[in-house]
Amino acid sequence: MRMYGEDASTEEDIFQLLVEKEGKKKKTQRDEILKSLGVERFFDEGTITINQKTCQGLECELCIKTCPSKALYWKDGEIGILEDLCVYCGACVLCCIVDDCIRITRKRSNAATESFSKPSDVILVCRKINAKKRHQVVESLSSDAEAYLKRYG
Repeated sequence: MRMYGEDASTEEDIFQLLVEKEGKKKKTQRDEILKSLGVERFFDEGTITINQKTCQGLECELCIKTCPSKALYWKDGEIGILEDLCVYCGACVLCCIVDDCIRITRKRSNAATESFSKPSDVILVCRKINAKKRHQVVESLSSDAEAYLKRYG
């Protein structure tokens, strides 16, 4: 007969440890594969989906050619995805000739989530990131606006 109480919480802890261990193993394997391809991983979590109904696959093949990690490939007359290889960079969305065909959702290290499915969305995300970086550089150069204006104004 199975007892509930302290033993049940111990079982949950063991299960959680096994899940974490498997996740670390998978992450290590993924990093090794990406390193062999010369691709850097920026996002730990994300998803990529392709709307096969709107995909122009055979007519363009741009997403397959553009993918730096080779996560996209031909599978039974449509584009397949190797999620373990995808680095959620957005290159496939940027070059896709059909809006809302490829959707990427990714999570940054600060827990911010980004989602895009159009080339214009990718460009806006990149501009936003670059604007934040420029702001950080200005902040690091000077702690207040007056000192900055004296220095560069």
